[in-house]
Amino acid sequence: MPKIESLHSSGNPSFVPTTTPNWMFHIFTDNTTINIFLIIGVATLMVQLLYLLFLFLKLPMHKNTGNESSQPPVSVIICAKNELKNLELNLPAVLDQNYPEFQVVVVDDGSWDGTDEYLEQIALKYKQLKIVTLKEQEKYRHGKKFALSLGIKASVHEVLIFTDADCRPLSDKWITEIVKGYSPGKEIVLGYGSYQKTPGFVNKLIRYDTFFTAIQYLSYALAGNPYMGVGRNLSYKRQLFFNNKGFASHSHIMSGDDDLFVNETSTGSNTAVVLAPDSFTVSIPKNSLGSWLKQKKRHLTTGFHYKGGHKLLLSSYQITQFLFYGALTVLLIMNYDFRLPLAFYLIRLCCQMAVFGLGMKKLEEKGLLLLTPLFDIVFMFIYPSLAIANIVRKEKTWK
Repeated sequence: MPKIESLHSSGNPSFVPTTTPNWMFHIFTDNTTINIFLIIGVATLMVQLLYLLFLFLKLPMHKNTGNESSQPPVSVIICAKNELKNLELNLPAVLDQNYPEFQVVVVDDGSWDGTDEYLEQIALKYKQLKIVTLKEQEKYRHGKKFALSLGIKASVHEVLIFTDADCRPLSDKWITEIVKGYSPGKEIVLGYGSYQKTPGFVNKLIRYDTFFTAIQYLSYALAGNPYMGVGRNLSYKRQLFFNNKGFASHSHIMSGDDDLFVNETSTGSNTAVVLAPDSFTVSIPKNSLGSWLKQKKRHLTTGFHYKGGHKLLLSSYQITQFLFYGALTVLLIMNYDFRLPLAFYLIRLCCQMAVFGLGMKKLEEKGLLLLTPLFDIVFMFIYPSLAIANIVRKEKTWK
């Protein structure tokens, strides 16, 4: 590229006024490497801002409206395998819902910890409780999808709501709020399942990951492109399950009873999102980093089986995030003027903090916002590391 000569009165073409910002002249240098990384930095910044401002912002901007004209009968389905303590803690909150007509189907999936005795005892008090018992067989080991299928077949109502044994609704209006999502034409309702707040860094890591997953799948759904739901708080029509032949297309995959089913059956027109605080559930999180990483690794196995378009959109955010940080790092290593990379970083960070702050307020996630700059970088390495681990060594057991 040609040199830019100064028109300073000194007549010296190599003289550059000291008052001119030095970083401006770097852009016009013939250093090809620096220019390439500048272009990468600008391009990836633009992509990241598009995700933040035109996609993720949809979650905090969502209005909590719904269909309040009808309250159809509901079947709540819970699968439990050696979950006695969790059932004792959480099942009464499901059974005590303030809703006109509902049943709760609990599938006792081969438990040996006294779950059967507890369920029989509590069924004496709650007539809406229906127990389905599965016996573990040595020669045939089934997974959660089989247990869920039996629970769905045992249900008697068209509207199904799913949660886990270690989850509890935050309100006795949980069913009421979820059902509001069923306006005409809707067959799937996505809810938010949070994790209980406890002291410690691992808990914050888990809750931030849960929030970040939620702001993605709920925002995509609000944009008319749903790709997953979580079994801690999910609802769909019974007929949809049978029309889709249940989990038949991915029955060979141990996980994915929730997200793969939604990925396969959801459309922009048949899926609704409910974000009223009374519609939330809360779960007991893992208490160690190792156990959470193992759980997260298993959850990520299903992402390989999403529709191609969904995989492209999800990976584009992660890839451009990695390239963005990488480009800024290289520019600093090459002694490029720090002010431009810093400006890029602060622009993205300010937008991210604003959008995530509103999203955390919407989902009632407290104490996480200031950790966003740290976790943004931490998860940039955790997600691909676990994905690679899944490729190298596939999960062989369900639970």
